[in-house]
Amino acid sequence: MMKKPIKAVLLGAGNRGMTYGGYALEKPQNLKFVAVAEPIKRRREKFAKMHDIPKNHIYEGWQDLLNKEKLADIAIICTQDQMHTEPTIQALDKGYDILLEKPIAHTLEDCLKIVKKAEETDRTLGVCHVLRYTDFFNKVKEVIKSGRLGKIMNITHRENVAWYHFAHSYVRGEWAKRETSSPIILAKCCHDLDLLYWFTESSPAKISSIGELSHFSKKNTPQGAPKYCVEGCPIKGSCLYYAPRIYIDIEPIIQIVRKSEKNFYKLLMNLRKNHIKMLTFLSKIIPPLKRLRYWRDWPVNYLYEEQEEDYSDEAKMEILKSSPYGKCVYQSNNNVVDHQQVNIHFLNGITANLTMHGFSESEGRTLRIDGTKGTLKGEFMSYGEKIKVYDHYSGE
Repeated sequence: MMKKPIKAVLLGAGNRGMTYGGYALEKPQNLKFVAVAEPIKRRREKFAKMHDIPKNHIYEGWQDLLNKEKLADIAIICTQDQMHTEPTIQALDKGYDILLEKPIAHTLEDCLKIVKKAEETDRTLGVCHVLRYTDFFNKVKEVIKSGRLGKIMNITHRENVAWYHFAHSYVRGEWAKRETSSPIILAKCCHDLDLLYWFTESSPAKISSIGELSHFSKKNTPQGAPKYCVEGCPIKGSCLYYAPRIYIDIEPIIQIVRKSEKNFYKLLMNLRKNHIKMLTFLSKIIPPLKRLRYWRDWPVNYLYEEQEEDYSDEAKMEILKSSPYGKCVYQSNNNVVDHQQVNIHFLNGITANLTMHGFSESEGRTLRIDGTKGTLKGEFMSYGEKIKVYDHYSGE
């Protein structure tokens, strides 16, 4: 007998919601979305179309969806960080099992409230700390458990946020202000704190932390720089963060691909960067190249919410005149720190250090674990992954 797929409703059809939607399309035997709630019309309609959701199960607000009778087995909640508590509690009361995007909530009180409600309703509450399930971090855990490192003494873990990602998400973007999102140590690093807890199998005894917003602030505004980059910035030819460089020239995407090992993609990005006129011509006779010439994926997709989806350079330039993604990074009203360190002394004696910064050449995490018998060094980066274990006795 064929197993029926789990039926799900989605609250929040942003990037994370779309990711789980992609899984449902790849594995329809496992998961099927039957309803969606999303305040942004373009996202809402796109998700509904992808999953053949009927009109009467398409909602603008999560409240509208949860006010209806129970529609599915589970609710996948991917709303903004400060909008987790109420929909999760109402969904649990409605009888849904929950898959909740991280972080659980932005205050300890709300975290405990959600857990208590899950226990009272006897429903499953899963939190999307997905890095535990990657091959890389599973291998790290396997090495720790094997005893090859001996007794773990110290862990050094770095969250290296690429310069372009930090500016896009935490200076210009939706996670730039702790009041409307959450502190960056929660928004970006709750994965990393979860990994440290998982690796050590202990709870913290002492914690200290220091961080600062040093670079992306008004004090560093270049002389004569306007509020929006396209209003005649005097250093547009040399500024890393000049908005058209990011969203029209797609310099971040070009840099990411250049570090990959896929030569064909490197060739395409070289065409995009150095032969744009040729690419424009070729895109007219080879339709798939239009996607490369008129880029519409990350980070460009954030420019388009309710606007018409015109991906021409001229349309993007027009949007950048008023979009937060077009603002000078030194005048963007952001207040989350751009570098931070956390020191933890666990109850079992292990010490750990977590460093987060927004100035990396590439996106990813680096890791070092030192034990009484060996050392593990790891790289979990956008351009590739590697783990090396050193044995103290043999020297290899």
